[in-house]
Amino acid sequence: MLERLPRHIEAICPIRGGVISHFGASQEMIRHFFGLAHQGRRLSAAPRITITVPSGATPVERRAFREAVHGAGASRVSLLARPIAAALGAGLAISDAIGCMVVDVGAGTTEIGVIALGNVVHCLSARVGGNTFDEAIINYVRRTHGLLIGEHTAQRVKMTIGGAMPRETECHVKITGRNLSEGVPRTSLLSSHEVLEALTDPLAKIVSLLKKALESTPPELASDIADRGLILTGGGALLHDLDRRLREETGLPVVLADAPMTCVVRGTGMAMETLATHFFE
Repeated sequence: MLERLPRHIEAICPIRGGVISHFGASQEMIRHFFGLAHQGRRLSAAPRITITVPSGATPVERRAFREAVHGAGASRVSLLARPIAAALGAGLAISDAIGCMVVDVGAGTTEIGVIALGNVVHCLSARVGGNTFDEAIINYVRRTHGLLIGEHTAQRVKMTIGGAMPRETECHVKITGRNLSEGVPRTSLLSSHEVLEALTDPLAKIVSLLKKALESTPPELASDIADRGLILTGGGALLHDLDRRLREETGLPVVLADAPMTCVVRGTGMAMETLATHFFE
């Protein structure tokens, strides 16, 4: 519904950058999810909820999550580190003494965690992800083509011809937006090379964050990571050739997880089922 609503209706994104941006709307959204999960059944007790939070979230942002979920009707709220959830969802044996590294590129944040013995040894987070890719494409088209396009168009461009490396065969896609000088709709042709140029800055931030995480990893765990490689999860990991870009930048094996978009939510469910309370805050 974004950018398609009449003036008297406002579309709100309750969560931006991995944290709550609109408290009231977040409560309503969570309450709606409770109803979907119950499917009309009457429960004997209020639900117990586990949610993942970015490692870079401040204490105030973490408290906002707890208060929003409690206000929606939960009896107990547990916070789970996102790298733990991503690693579990990717099928890694995180309780082993052998270290592993997870790179989770989500919609609002990128989380990089080094995990051993069931705990996060080192973690870095940056507010760059799939939404940042979309914003970069919107700004590039506005600057170079003089067109104003919406988020849905930018996302379609990203998924169709976007990539982290130059393609062997250049691709093109038609985009339609409002011409900034004339104020009327215009159609233009956008190439995969231009999209790669638009994504240069957010991709550089992810690579820089990964190198910084590797520099801070203890030597013994760094040896394990060199053998096992990196696990790439999150919806942003589906960007074409992102795994190859990280492989070339670091010289380490990079493995794209199965169904990377749902790794975090599946890993959260696995953490709850195993009742491993030391995972939670």
